[in-house]
Parts: sequence; structure tokens; C-alpha cells
Amino acid sequence: MRSERPPAAMATSKLAVLGHLHDRGSMSAGEIAIEERVQPQSLTRTLNELEADGLIRRRPDVDDGRRALIDLTAAGRKALAAEVAPRDAWLEEAMRAVLSPLERELLRLAAPLLARLGDSV
Repeated sequence: MRSERPPAAMATSKLAVLGHLHDRGSMSAGEIAIEERVQPQSLTRTLNELEADGLIRRRPDVDDGRRALIDLTAAGRKALAAEVAPRDAWLEEAMRAVLSPLERELLRLAAPLLARLGDSV
């Protein structure tokens, strides 16, 4: 699927952050860093660029005033959808061309299990 990325595609680190926020909702930089298995300082540039582009926003955490929560903006949702739509279309077409209907159904059923397994590691 990486080969299906257009030359002007968003950096994978940015896509990962937007994806986590889309899937899990508001998160702190530390929580995103844990998901990405990087140091929070490593995300600083990515978060700053996403914020400058209006794709995320930071707000104080009402439960812990020392930290900020990061939210996906409407523009961030739109950008994420635009980035993943061509790859989703490519994957769907590839699956239809290569896999039987039964095999596609097996993948549909296995996907949540694989995601749960990945989340547990």
C-alpha cells in the first residue's frame, strides 16, 4: 500500500497521529508517543506542523492542568479521509481481483481480531 502513496502524500508520522486521534479521540502527546513507540519529544515537530496546518488543536486537560489534550479538527478529519481514500480503493480493487467472496469475508471477520491483537502488544 505504501507504493500506492502519491508523491505529495502526507508524511506517515502525521497520518499516524491523525489516525490515532480519529480512532481513540482526544489524547495527550505522551499517549500518542506510547502508541507510536517514540519519545514525546520526537513528536514535537509533527504536532507543531499539524497544528499549524489546522489539522489538530491543543486544549488544556480539565482533569490535569499540567498537560494538554490534542483533538482532531474537522479539517484533520477531511485530510485523513482524503489521504486514505485512494489506498482503500486500491486495496478493495486488489482484493476483488485476487480473492474469492469467501476469502474477502474471512478477512472482514479477521480484521477486528488482528486490530485487537495489535492493540494488546
